[in-house]
Amino acid sequence: MTLTRAERRARTERRILEAARGLFAERGFERTTIRAVAGAAGVDPALVMQHFGSKQGLFERAVQVAGDDAERLVDDLLGSLGVKLGELPQSSLAVMRSMLTHPEAAASARATFSGQIERIAAAIEGGDATPKAALITLVLLGVTIGHQLLDLDELRDVPPDEVARLLRPALQALT
Repeated sequence: MTLTRAERRARTERRILEAARGLFAERGFERTTIRAVAGAAGVDPALVMQHFGSKQGLFERAVQVAGDDAERLVDDLLGSLGVKLGELPQSSLAVMRSMLTHPEAAASARATFSGQIERIAAAIEGGDATPKAALITLVLLGVTIGHQLLDLDELRDVPPDEVARLLRPALQALT
């Protein structure tokens, strides 16, 4: 089967994004180069620039999260904890690894977290819904960072359902 030019272009773009996600997740924004992404994707660096315009453009596309499903507050948040403690997508790891050292990664993370905070705040009643939603989001982010990036001994072997059981009262207190 012969691919059309558009199909070949889309396939190449997916290969570049996959390579970029892996390198951004492993090295962060600052230590990932266009040349390294191109090498990992098996393409010329000029082709990466042609597709994405700049390293920043590549990063923004690589860390986009597909889907925008609303979660059913505490149960859904805790239910997602198993995913957050499991293998995260490389795009998420890239943002988490880079958000404290790169202003654009921080802006991307803020935008993502702001969306999550808005969705959670919409499910909480009262004038303090937004700060409560922000605290819920950051508690879960902290747990995820402790498990995924810091690989804390104290958290490594705790099953996600046990972490959820321990967090439930704190999250319920914020709702």
